[in-house]
Amino acid sequence: MHRTAHLDTFARDHLPPPEQWPTLLFELPELQFPERLNCADELLDRWVREGHGAHPCVIGGGGSDGGAEIRWTYAELQAQANRIAHVLVEDLGVVSGNRVLLRGANTPQMAACWFAVMKVGAIAVATMPLLRAKELGQVIDKAEVTHALCDAALAEELERARASHPVLTRVCLFRSQAADGLEARAERRPAVFENVDTASDDCALIAFTSGTTGQPKGTMHFHRDVLAICRCWPRHCLKATADDVFVGSPPLAFTFGLGGLLLFPLSVGATAVLLEKASPEALLPAIAKHRATVCFTAPTSYRAMAAQAKAHDLSALRKCVSAGEALPAATRQLWKDTTGLEMIDGIGATEMLHIFISHTEATAKAGATGVPVPGYRARVVDDQGRELPRGSVGKLAVQGPTGCRYLADERQLKYVQDGWNLTGDAYLVDADGYFVYQARTDDMIISGGYNIAGPEVESALLAHAAVAECAVIGVPDEERGQLVKAFVVLRPGRSGDDALVKSLQDFVKATIAPYKYPRAIEFRASLPRTETGKLQRFRLREQ
Repeated sequence: MHRTAHLDTFARDHLPPPEQWPTLLFELPELQFPERLNCADELLDRWVREGHGAHPCVIGGGGSDGGAEIRWTYAELQAQANRIAHVLVEDLGVVSGNRVLLRGANTPQMAACWFAVMKVGAIAVATMPLLRAKELGQVIDKAEVTHALCDAALAEELERARASHPVLTRVCLFRSQAADGLEARAERRPAVFENVDTASDDCALIAFTSGTTGQPKGTMHFHRDVLAICRCWPRHCLKATADDVFVGSPPLAFTFGLGGLLLFPLSVGATAVLLEKASPEALLPAIAKHRATVCFTAPTSYRAMAAQAKAHDLSALRKCVSAGEALPAATRQLWKDTTGLEMIDGIGATEMLHIFISHTEATAKAGATGVPVPGYRARVVDDQGRELPRGSVGKLAVQGPTGCRYLADERQLKYVQDGWNLTGDAYLVDADGYFVYQARTDDMIISGGYNIAGPEVESALLAHAAVAECAVIGVPDEERGQLVKAFVVLRPGRSGDDALVKSLQDFVKATIAPYKYPRAIEFRASLPRTETGKLQRFRLREQ
C-alpha cells in the first residue's frame, strides 16, 4: 500500500488483512492510477482548470422551506466545496482520515459537503435521510464517526444519536440560518483550498449497506475506486457526454445514487439535477422542466411512471438506467412501449461500489441483466467455488478494480472467497453468454423438489393487466417444504376476489413452467420497501 496521507489511521488500521481481499483487476489502460490521487481534483477541480468552469454543474432546491432553486456552475460548486473544506479544518478541527457523517437529502449543498470531505482527506460516511437515532448510532459506533455535517431539517434524530454516542464530538448544520450554521461559516472563508495529497489507496468513503437485517456492514472504498467506477460502466455502457442532464431518485447516501447522480455526470463534465423528493409523481415533471436526458431510478419507479408518462414532455430523455433491484421483463417492455426508450439494466453492489454487469441499449436482452462491464469478470459457481456450465443456476462471483473490504467485520470471509466477490445473487449464464438473474440466494424457493426463483414468478405476474406491484416468497408447507406465495397490489379499479386469484394463477401457468405458479395469493394495499426502493421480502416472510 502507498504512503497514507491520513493523520487519523483508523480506516487503514481496520481494513481486512490483505489475504482476505478479493483479487483486484487493473487491466484496462484507464485503470492505471498514480500513487497520489484525490478524487475531488479529477471530478471537480480539473474542469475549472481546463476552462469548463462556467458549465452548469448541479441544480437543486434551495431548502425544505421552498427556497430559491440553486444552479451552480463547476466553478461555483468548487468554490463552495473549498469554503466548506476550510470550515471543516479551521472551525471543526477535522484532520485527514477522520470520518465525517453526511446527513441530507439530494441537494447541491449535500454535493458540496461531499466534495469538501474529499478535499480535506477525510472519509465521507453518508447516511440515508430516513435513518433514525438507533440506526445512526450503529453507524457512528462502527465507523467511530467524530464529525457530522447535517441538514438542519434532519438534525433531531442525529442529536438524539449524538447524546448516547459521545465519539461524535462536532456537528455543523447546513441549510441553516443560524450564525454558526455551515453557510454562515463558509461565507467567511476563502474560495480556494489546497487539497490534501491523498494516496490513491487512502479510504475516501465508508458506505453502509442498505441491508435487511442485523448489524450494518461498512464497505470501505478508496479514492482510486471512486474514479474506477467512473471509467468502467459509464464509459463503456452509458456513454454520456458533457451535454447530458442527469436526474433520478436514489439518495446520494446510496452508492447507486452517488455514482449515477454525482460522480458519473461530473466525470464527463455534465449537469446533475438533485431532487430532494423524487417520487414518480415528482420525477416526471422534473425531467420535463430540466430537459433531462439521463434518468436513474428503480424498476418500481419506472413502472409507476409509465402510467403517467404521456402527460409529460419527455422528449429530451434519451437514456434510462435501472438498478437497485432486478428489472422484470414486463417492466422493461412497458416502459419501451410507453416512451420508445430501451432501458439500460445493471447489477451493482455496495461492496463493489457500483454496476459491474450491464449492457447498452443496443445489446439489451429481455429478462437478462447483461454481460460483465469492461474492467470486470464474472462467473457462476457452485458451493465449492467451481464454475458451472451455461444454463446452470449458481452463485454470482465477480472480480474487478473494486471489491469488498468490510470495516472490521468477520462477514468479509463469507463475501470474499478464493479472491472472488460473492454477491449473494443467484444467476445463470444463457447460451448467448448473458447473465440472467434468478433471485437473491436466500430468496430461492424450494417447493416439491423444484428450485423456483421468486423474481421470475413476479415478472410473470407483472405482465397481467390487473397487477401494479407484487412480491413472491416461499412459505413453510408440510407437504411441499415451501409453497410459492404472492403478495399482489392491484391497479386502481380492480378488486381482489377468488376469480382474480384463479385468473392470476392460470396466467402464470401459461407464462412460465406451471409448477412455479403461486399456490397462495394475498392482496395488499402496498409492499414493504427500503428507502432506495428495494423490495423487503424478508418483512413478508416475518409476517
